[in-house]
Amino acid sequence: MTLLAVERIKLFSTRSPYWCSALAIVLGVGFTAIIAGLTEQNALTIDATTFGAVKFGLVVVLVMAALAVTTEYRFNTIRATFLAVPRRTSALVAKTAVVALMAAVIGEIIAFASWGLAKVMSPSADLAINTATEWRHIAGVGLYFAIGAVIAVAVGILVRQTAGAVAILLVWSMLVEDLVGIIPKAGVKIQAWLPFMNGNHFLALNPTTAAQAQEAGGGVVFKLSQWGSLGYYAGIAVALLVIALIVTKRRDA
Repeated sequence: MTLLAVERIKLFSTRSPYWCSALAIVLGVGFTAIIAGLTEQNALTIDATTFGAVKFGLVVVLVMAALAVTTEYRFNTIRATFLAVPRRTSALVAKTAVVALMAAVIGEIIAFASWGLAKVMSPSADLAINTATEWRHIAGVGLYFAIGAVIAVAVGILVRQTAGAVAILLVWSMLVEDLVGIIPKAGVKIQAWLPFMNGNHFLALNPTTAAQAQEAGGGVVFKLSQWGSLGYYAGIAVALLVIALIVTKRRDA
């Protein structure tokens, strides 16, 4: 508990968490406001209310999580941390837990604020949360962000440089996973096993079935269930973190 408290104090002693949190909320909720304003009230759907939250909010959260680690390496405060806590893995796991919890809170705020704003702007639209699927779609954003933050922390630990870590995270999450789909024949099969694709599959209200993909002439067909995709996404995050912790133990601070 002491390590968690220390990491919380360290995280909030800098300005980046505040700026990143505010930016993520403004971008996510703001994009929902634009969609709600441009869409006919009866045509607005629940999944449309979270599109901006997932797409833009996650990007900012990934940057925030990476900065939580790379900033310490940049200013050499990580050495003081490792001197105070000789078991490096304990300090880094505590940092990861704090960052992931913050990411989850940001995700929930963005998701429910976006949904609430859309409901206010389009009162006649059917935006009621009645089913478990709809609850997973809204409330699951926090889980999606938290796991993404673990991946970002792991990348930050491995790369140790802000520019490199942020570039890898943004290019991978925003470009690479989408561009893989253009590879002939194998592209969509590879996409079905990519981390952020599986995270999005977990949140999907109406995931594409094999029959629908065949009828449309293509599309990603996931081999796992939606909860299975969440587990796979989390498994990749944990695996990356474990690799990062092993590498940290074997190299100089």
